[in-house]
Amino acid sequence: MSPDLIQHCGDELYDAWLERRVLAPLLERFPDISTQDSYAISLRMVARRVLAGETIIGKKIGVTSKPVQDMLGVYEPDFGQLTSGMVCTEADGVDLNQMIQPKAEAELAFVLERDLVGPGITATDVIRATAYVSPCFEIVDSRIRDWKIKIQDTVADNASCGVFLLGNAKGDPRKLDLQLAGMALQRNGALHSTSVGAAVQGSPINAVVWLANTLGKLGLPFRAGEIILSGSQSPLLPVADGDELVCTIGGLGQCRARFHGKASVA
Repeated sequence: MSPDLIQHCGDELYDAWLERRVLAPLLERFPDISTQDSYAISLRMVARRVLAGETIIGKKIGVTSKPVQDMLGVYEPDFGQLTSGMVCTEADGVDLNQMIQPKAEAELAFVLERDLVGPGITATDVIRATAYVSPCFEIVDSRIRDWKIKIQDTVADNASCGVFLLGNAKGDPRKLDLQLAGMALQRNGALHSTSVGAAVQGSPINAVVWLANTLGKLGLPFRAGEIILSGSQSPLLPVADGDELVCTIGGLGQCRARFHGKASVA
């Protein structure tokens, strides 16, 4: 794709986010779009948000589970950038009025106390650089109509970033078995699903290793204080006004998300 077309697509996705509307899939309109093109488009989309006053506060890893990889026809994760405008809190809950077609997923967040600069990062490096881990919810959102996405579409759309919410629980990754720690997800008081950390690339730590090394090859380090969402350990779950989700990670604690308002695509 030409630089002008990449900029056009990035601006189009930014405008769709701002106006809470959907677009036809990029792959449908531009059959020759590559994943490299898509990352360039996402950088433009995020740059527009930064120009509007937001800051980059971390990264998210997506496409970590085999069912999602099979759906998208790709067999490695992708990543997106987290901005200050994406942060929600347990106290305030999640305002769906700012979203389009949201779906929630439960996962583990890493918060760094030291820089992490790839390539060459190992699992031990990730653990040493991590201040703490917390259970969290990512509420993904797509600017692509009906979630009809392939890897090029979701990458261009900043890995379908919506908002995220960190739980108040904090744990030391040196004292937790993140591979075997079980997760239970409740929806409105009823058990919805269970999983284990190994569902994410064998361990959530492995997902962070992959991203640190991938970004390192691009000259993009992780900085102290950044948040890394390591990838979903639960099925994608549509959410609506009045829903309450609680995820509990064994040995760590809970994260609770309450939802209010109405997304633009009901």
